[in-house]
Amino acid sequence: MSSYSDLSQKLQTSLNLTIPPISICLTGSVPEGIPMYDGVVPAGCSFWEKAVHGPFATATPDHELCSIGVYTHNMAEPSSNYKPELETVLNVLNNLEYVRPEDLSNIAKLEYEVNYVLYSPLESTPLKPDVVLLFAQSQQSLIITESVQQVDPSTPPALGRPACSIVPQAINSKQAVLSLGCCGARAYLKSLSDEVALWALPGERLEQYVSRISILAKANDTLSQFHRIRHKNIEAGGRPSYQESLNHLEKLSKS
Repeated sequence: MSSYSDLSQKLQTSLNLTIPPISICLTGSVPEGIPMYDGVVPAGCSFWEKAVHGPFATATPDHELCSIGVYTHNMAEPSSNYKPELETVLNVLNNLEYVRPEDLSNIAKLEYEVNYVLYSPLESTPLKPDVVLLFAQSQQSLIITESVQQVDPSTPPALGRPACSIVPQAINSKQAVLSLGCCGARAYLKSLSDEVALWALPGERLEQYVSRISILAKANDTLSQFHRIRHKNIEAGGRPSYQESLNHLEKLSKS
């Protein structure tokens, strides 16, 4: 099996990622040498961006400014403020018709309680990742989509609010998931710009995903050249067959 450093490098190289892949590990205890997060964030999704700088662990109190995140991650032993805070948030969302009561069952929630969530760059993950998170633009998402369809084999779901549900959705379903984020995550994360979406890859099949992504990234490069050549020739008045376009591509690749 490839090391997580190798897998991370392959993902970054194949997809030309601006942000390195992020490892998310759910655990009952914190490995020796991994610091607890020291600070305050508005929501757990903020940790995704901060993980770029190195491994750290979080517990329930670190997530409690976002009751929705505590809910989706099924964080253990939340404070007494959790339930009334969640009820208040859900009432606001219902009044806006953003999340109606009947919508709540469609929001993924981890099926077991979580004591700690560890975040780190994939290359230096202290544990086997439960989920690997990718910040991907549309061209990168094209390659990821084509790849995961060959591994899973199904069409990956595209999620909206809340962005944090991408983690339990990937873990519960054991399949890759695309999230378009949510307005909260897009407010809190500089990395989640208008052209960027999120992918969650289940850690247990990471090597399969990386293998297909590496192959299909190269295939997309070749096919993109093919279509650009074909487009240029047709715009110039030609009517090339596919074989003629392929021959033209082969000549260019040898020159």
